Amino acid sequence: MRVVCKCGHKGRIASRETFSTDFSKLYCQCLDAMCGHTWVAELTFSHTLSPSAQSYERMLLDRLKEMPKAKQQELFAQLSSHAVS
Repeated sequence: MRVVCKCGHKGRIASRETFSTDFSKLYCQCLDAMCGHTWVAELTFSHTLSPSAQSYERMLLDRLKEMPKAKQQELFAQLSSHAVS
């Protein structure tokens, strides 16, 4: 991904702070030594153009792996309390 400074020169993303899979803050720097501008840009998910080719089960498993262990246990506890006999 390319970023451009307000002066028109190329910039670089120095770091990123991820808040969720759909939102990050990008900390950017101008590559022109005479400018030196630094700024924060926001990167956000907007909408899907074509759904994933992965199966629903695979996507769910991937998302579960990303969750902290405590959240996983909480989710499984909720699921077991709603299990159909």
